[in-house]
Amino acid sequence: MRFQGFEELLRYWAEKTPDSPALRYNGRTLSFSQFREAVLSRAEELRKSGKTCLGLLSDGSMDCVIELFAANLAGLQIVMLDENAPSVLLRQLLAYTDVDTLWGDVDLVEELSPYLTSGVRDGEGKILFFTSGTTERAKAVVLTDHSLCQSAFNGSEKLPLSPEDTLLCLLPLGHVFGFVCGLLWGLSCGACVALGRGSRHYIDDCSFYQPTAVSVVPLLLGFLMQQRLLNTELKLILVGAGDCPPALLQAAAAMGIRVSFGYGLTETSSGVAISVSGDPYAMEICPDDTITLSEDGEILIQAPTCMMQGYYKRPESTAQVLIDGVFHTGDLGHFDEEGKLHITGRKKDILVLPDGTKIFLPEYEAAIARVLGHTELAVILKDNRPLLIYSGEANKEDLSKALLPLMTELSRGQRLGGIQIVQEPLPRTATGKIKRWELQQKEGVQ
Repeated sequence: MRFQGFEELLRYWAEKTPDSPALRYNGRTLSFSQFREAVLSRAEELRKSGKTCLGLLSDGSMDCVIELFAANLAGLQIVMLDENAPSVLLRQLLAYTDVDTLWGDVDLVEELSPYLTSGVRDGEGKILFFTSGTTERAKAVVLTDHSLCQSAFNGSEKLPLSPEDTLLCLLPLGHVFGFVCGLLWGLSCGACVALGRGSRHYIDDCSFYQPTAVSVVPLLLGFLMQQRLLNTELKLILVGAGDCPPALLQAAAAMGIRVSFGYGLTETSSGVAISVSGDPYAMEICPDDTITLSEDGEILIQAPTCMMQGYYKRPESTAQVLIDGVFHTGDLGHFDEEGKLHITGRKKDILVLPDGTKIFLPEYEAAIARVLGHTELAVILKDNRPLLIYSGEANKEDLSKALLPLMTELSRGQRLGGIQIVQEPLPRTATGKIKRWELQQKEGVQ
């Protein structure tokens, strides 16, 4: 079903299948009618509060989902926040996005409450997801319940679920892939969404909920496969938000599970291309989207129903990537003879970690250079962690100590996994740019 927004989605399924399970969390189940009633009741409370912008410190629980839908129906702007982010970063993001009320862990809400703002005037329908930040504040992408519902529809047209399915949501709802492909995809199809109980329950959520479908990032799929945690009822795995080794997808397919790979961005409300058969890296374009390639192979996307409104309070940044309705992704790709899209690399200097976390390298390296007072350095990926290559005379322990304050400001996945000191100058192009691919291929760095 194609829904214009959350309110229509809730009303449709509450009337069509009122007693069917909509959400499961731990031992609690809500039918579609109960889910809608809970959302409407909470929405009325939020309307009376007079607040305009909710900062959602998402924990992925049932109450969190109810709060999110209720805030939308109440006309509040919603800002999706990572409850595990450093407090100093959260304080900056509250001011940037005009948050005047918070939902989440009681202690964290109390800690952040002094940093709330006076709110926003024109936030109705807006839902802000952050691009993966590094050393400066991340950009907030302005999406809406309409664009998110269109994205869920596009995905379900390629990979339909039924009301008999159970979709396991293991991914953070604060990331658009997790929200659309872990939650909204299932609800849009009238399926039951089983909400994961956090990372401590990765080992038993599959056996507890017995899902028929699950969305994962490559790192999580690897863990589930290695530990043999996938349940026998599982029929479909959707992988996205990062590169995935072919052997991993092949191993899942060998278990008789259908494996699909998706490509999308926060700016396009999640997926724009999904593999549906055969080669998991050969992806079909979603119905509402048009993808073309520039002369240098950059992937250009037109997605009128799913495209972001822009970056919040950053018109210049928006204008750099969204030109005449076409989003310039910075990713490289090609079409095969059947017209299917293959991703071949990244034009931008972005490091994508296996869990989907992104690091904007020029910004990241500049921050390190400021701390160390040294510019002959580069960051690459080694063993799925950021590795600092430092050219010159130095001691690893001294460098680590100097960088400790900077690293503590970052999320755990964005922190350096190691430091390698080299004596020779870093390889550079004629224009002075670092040849990262050459560093990556050097012995001992791969």
